[in-house]
Amino acid sequence: MTDFSLDAKTTALVVIDLQRGIAAMPTVPHSNDDVRARSAQLADAFRAKQALVVLVRVDPGPGGILFPRPITDVQRPPLGGSPDFAEIVPEMGPKPGDVIVTKHHPCAFNGTDLDIQLRRRGIQTIVLCGIATNVGVEATARIGFEYGYNLVFADDAMAARDAELHTASVSKYFPTIGRVRRTAQIVAGLI
Repeated sequence: MTDFSLDAKTTALVVIDLQRGIAAMPTVPHSNDDVRARSAQLADAFRAKQALVVLVRVDPGPGGILFPRPITDVQRPPLGGSPDFAEIVPEMGPKPGDVIVTKHHPCAFNGTDLDIQLRRRGIQTIVLCGIATNVGVEATARIGFEYGYNLVFADDAMAARDAELHTASVSKYFPTIGRVRRTAQIVAGLI
């Protein structure tokens, strides 16, 4: 793993759901404060190299009407509620040049212009971080993989509400569709 580099011209950081209504909830194995700090560190490094930073937020709509609510064995708690729910956390920006993508599903590709934003800029590799590992990050990664993007996962800049779900994604699934690295390795490898 020492031979790791990312071309800043063809790599984008995609930050999933670091917004007031989600990033305030308790997370494991990394606290939401740690995820926010490491994601901000990644964003600062990408901006310093003039690499693309994409800030993704989920807007469930009034009363959660825009978020999927299919019949399931375990019902998910509704999203939204507060007027600032979809507001990006201040440490993430946005900064000039950042792209903001608003989604209404767990996956950042579904029903958004994320793919166009990336392809028109010649992006080949996506570095993913954010909350929650097993929901928004994994849903976006699955489609990103199917679309042919190279994926890198900042495992210490993501977290979930359940440690087992985070660990399963990071240790079992993500290595089969991309590369799992620490924030420091990604920052050091960005050229």
